[in-house]
Amino acid sequence: KDHTTLVAAVTAADLVTTLKGKGPFTVFAPTNTAFGKLPAGTVESLLKPESKATLTGILTYHVVAGNLDAAAVVAAIKKGKGKVELTTVNGAKLTASLNGDKVILTDAKGGKATVTATDLKGSNGVVHVIDTVLMPK
Repeated sequence: KDHTTLVAAVTAADLVTTLKGKGPFTVFAPTNTAFGKLPAGTVESLLKPESKATLTGILTYHVVAGNLDAAAVVAAIKKGKGKVELTTVNGAKLTASLNGDKVILTDAKGGKATVTATDLKGSNGVVHVIDTVLMPK
């Protein structure tokens, strides 16, 4: 129930079949509250058919190929001496780092999202919940 906006966006972008595919995928899933932080009218605008390419770019920026559970993400950050770059399905990079025991994702524009729930298992990967929508360049 906390991800109805994300589900609507995935449907509008025709990504349902892709994300139900073989995978594995790691999805950083923004909550409805995260989408609510965007400027007024942004979500409504993105859900319009003419915004499909932009919406697809944003959504695929929240997906990484592979099955990266929380332990794997934290291990990669530690191995990278405090940060690791993750290549998203849209080809752009996200940077993961730690702030105390919380994983922080930094997008291409310098925006930051905190992982608030981890390791929600799916049949083709794992979902981590985040509190902010990440934006590619």
